[in-house]
Amino acid sequence: MIAFIDDHRAAFGVEPICRMLPIAPSTYYDHLARRRDPSLLCERARRDLALKVEVRRVFEENFGVYGVRKAWQQLRR
Repeated sequence: MIAFIDDHRAAFGVEPICRMLPIAPSTYYDHLARRRDPSLLCERARRDLALKVEVRRVFEENFGVYGVRKAWQQLRR
């Protein structure tokens, strides 16, 4: 929904779009603030961003054939 609002906000405005969609304008603006400044993310989200790099590394080092279980085991080692 955020991408839809981003695409159409110039034509219709944020508040009218949010009125038609089941999303509060404050939720949209909070999302934009977090996208601009990652320090506003919760601790879990910041950790997930850091781990995403490691998961991608393990997956690519193993020629893209590791599934969830093997990647998880490799990361635990």
